[in-house]
Amino acid sequence: MGTVDQPADEWQNDLLDLDAYLKRIGLDRTGGLAADAATLTALHRAHVAAIPFENLALMLDQPVRTDLGSVQDKLVHQGRGGYCYEQNTLFGAVLQRLGFRVDRLLARVGSDSEALRPRTHMTLSVEVDGRRLLADTGFGNGLLEPIPLDPDGPQPQGVWTYRTLGPDRDGVRRFQELDAGQWQTRYRFTDEPQHAVDVVMSNHYTTTWPSSPFRQRPIVVRREAGSSRELIGRQFSRMVPGRPAESVELTDAAVVAALREEFRLDLTPEEGAVLTARLTPRQQP
Repeated sequence: MGTVDQPADEWQNDLLDLDAYLKRIGLDRTGGLAADAATLTALHRAHVAAIPFENLALMLDQPVRTDLGSVQDKLVHQGRGGYCYEQNTLFGAVLQRLGFRVDRLLARVGSDSEALRPRTHMTLSVEVDGRRLLADTGFGNGLLEPIPLDPDGPQPQGVWTYRTLGPDRDGVRRFQELDAGQWQTRYRFTDEPQHAVDVVMSNHYTTTWPSSPFRQRPIVVRREAGSSRELIGRQFSRMVPGRPAESVELTDAAVVAALREEFRLDLTPEEGAVLTARLTPRQQP
């Protein structure tokens, strides 16, 4: 299934402040930004480097909305991060403003050996020079830059390696990562373009389902070319493929400090108190 035209106002792209976004991700538009592969790669890398994956709003009892106005205010003007629906809503709007053809897709997270999960991840299909690429600024431990949507072999990105498989006879594609010498499926998806209302529904499920992992504990991730940093609950980890993870359990004060120093996320004293009150107690030595 190819890229289809969708009403521009469905995604509220007219609300985008492109200059503010480019300032947020630290990308200079001198010389213009053409709708080509080089621009897509530069935007993707800059976005992932500047805007961390995080679910802190849910930990602070704040709403998570997917309309572009709310997403832009949070990720661009407030300097916060977000998860897939927010990140890729913003990135998709930027790409369409620049002239790229974009489809929003919904995926099932999990390996092939796990039980089937609902479609709770948003990703993007972007057409460039007649070729479709998988772009995803909102998976946390995921792509640094887009890769071909159709299988094209391993795609190294720094110390990480990815690939796509499919579509199989059911139309399902797989996004995979090379982990300890084995290919692991991170999520599965089809080419069916989604609408803004589909994203609203998936986000509602993710934010309200009592067993949603995003409602259980803080999840903050920043992946770079050489390593990945994660804060999961109290556990702060640095990871490089092929090496044991460096992990430490943090005190309340250290959690707030790590958000500021490792992820450039500043909480108010009141937000810090709410967040740490929701953390499980530290394990005793």
